[in-house]
Amino acid sequence: MSPSAPANPRDTSLKVALWLVDRQRVDDAVAILAAWAANGENDAQGQKLLAEALRIKGDSPVAKAAFQYMEGVAGVVPVLAEAVQKWTVEELAKLEAEIARPRFLKAQVGFNNNLKYKGHEYHVQTEDSGLQRPHIITHLFADGGRVIKSFKRSYAEHVTREDVVPFVRAWMKGQHMEMVLALRDEKFDGIIAGKERGGMDLLTEAPQVDLKKVNKKDVDQGKGVIFKVAGAPATPAAAAPVAAPTPVVAPAPAAPTPSQPKLEPAPVSKAPAKVLRFVLHVIRAKGGIVDRYEVPGDDVVLGAKDGLALPHEKFCHPSEAVFHFRGGELVVEDLEGGNGVFIRIVSPVEIEVGDEFVVGDQLLRVIKPPPRDDSPGEGPTYFWASPHHAHSFRVQQILEGGRLGACMVGSGTTLTIGRETGDMNFPSDPFVNDPHCYVEEQAGAIVLADLGSKHGVFVRIRGEQKLGTGDEILVGRTRLRVEIKS
Repeated sequence: MSPSAPANPRDTSLKVALWLVDRQRVDDAVAILAAWAANGENDAQGQKLLAEALRIKGDSPVAKAAFQYMEGVAGVVPVLAEAVQKWTVEELAKLEAEIARPRFLKAQVGFNNNLKYKGHEYHVQTEDSGLQRPHIITHLFADGGRVIKSFKRSYAEHVTREDVVPFVRAWMKGQHMEMVLALRDEKFDGIIAGKERGGMDLLTEAPQVDLKKVNKKDVDQGKGVIFKVAGAPATPAAAAPVAAPTPVVAPAPAAPTPSQPKLEPAPVSKAPAKVLRFVLHVIRAKGGIVDRYEVPGDDVVLGAKDGLALPHEKFCHPSEAVFHFRGGELVVEDLEGGNGVFIRIVSPVEIEVGDEFVVGDQLLRVIKPPPRDDSPGEGPTYFWASPHHAHSFRVQQILEGGRLGACMVGSGTTLTIGRETGDMNFPSDPFVNDPHCYVEEQAGAIVLADLGSKHGVFVRIRGEQKLGTGDEILVGRTRLRVEIKS
């Protein structure tokens, strides 16, 4: 039985076109919109379809032809006539029925990313061939089309899984990131230089991506997490009384003191001595003379007067975080409402919209692009906009007091940060290197990576994070290195 014709083909054409855009079939989407904009009255609905076609692909010949036709220019351009003839009501009905099918009938939507590497543009493309030919292929292109390297992986043994759709999507994402990270790890430099052969690698193991993920509160991401959650979240109010950490200060020269009356020794406390659990070594602090903080006890609040206080750090909230020592492991838990505790990344991490990170002395936040509003309002204009730079995220600078500073989008899918040569530069910050780091969209994910900077990149902790000896954390502008003692 053939699908029934849509009641309102123009509404259906918009629905189908947006679905096709999500599946990387941009040309078909624009042709459908242009055909049904011209195939009917030149009214608000038709103008809306044409505006959407121009928004998706402003230089499309078929969209331009539809505009001329709707404006009464003599003659019909062949490309428009072809689109009208191809995208009939019956074809719209078939596509609409395909949208409604819950089954995995054909190939999954792939990933496409343009990125910069060592001053040159590259394109990574991942495609699924569907259940008829169950394999995933990823190509790395350079020089406008030259294939540098290809990865191919079969999932034939997994086609009977009930969760085959999310399973294949996860493999596609992993394989796509494998290619991007291999490029950035300089594994293809010899091929790019013409000294080695490229070709296709037939991969048999599941995608192996060492991409950490910043934990979210009460979530254990499992393998590949930047720092795993250890145990259940603790409630700071229920924590046992703690002894204040012992700040160790630099020795000061002895000064003569007047004679004092003899004092009786203080009574000896019968409470058990607190065991030294960990030490925080001060790498950088503004105005302080403390070299390190020796922290006893199993639960210590960071920022409280009776806990671990940073007296010279004006950005440290009174209740910033709490350290828990459990079963030989040290965990730091973020307390909402503060300015945050940040941890230095040692490899690329996946972050999300709303996450914050620190580069030098700059607090930066990943934000979502605002919705485009290029409608012209009342009048005969179909579409009104300046050239649009497509992007999936922005990076916003957060100034002291929460004020907003610079906001930047990257070139292609990559945004580089540095002192003078990046997309987002901070020339007056001596703690920003050149280049320092990059933020990049990879297979629908946002990835943050350090580019070997001297002072590092710090990502804000969410929820609980495990800490180990050698890890570095940042509170305000105070940088600390962790050393676990017991």
